[in-house]
Amino acid sequence: MMSAQRGSTKLDVGVLSAEQREKLRQFKIATRIDNEEYLKSHPEVQLLIGDFLRCFLKGLMTSVSLLQITSPTQTFVQPMTLKEK
Repeated sequence: MMSAQRGSTKLDVGVLSAEQREKLRQFKIATRIDNEEYLKSHPEVQLLIGDFLRCFLKGLMTSVSLLQITSPTQTFVQPMTLKEK
C-alpha cells in the first residue's frame, strides 16, 4: 500500500469514495506505465537527466546557479555558472 503522505503535505484519502480511490490508483498506475514507456522510447531524455544529475552531484553547479534557472530547457541551452576547481 502506498503511503498517504508525500513531502510535507498530508493527503486526505478519506474524502474520496472507495470507487474514486480505486480509479485514482488505476490512473496513477497507468500514468507511471506511460511515463516509463516514454522514457524507454526517448533515451535522450534519460541522457539529459543523467548529465544534469552528474554535474550537480559532482558539485559543478552551485545552488545559486540552480536558482537562476527560469525554464527547464535553460539548463541545457545556456552555460551554467560552474564552481572553480
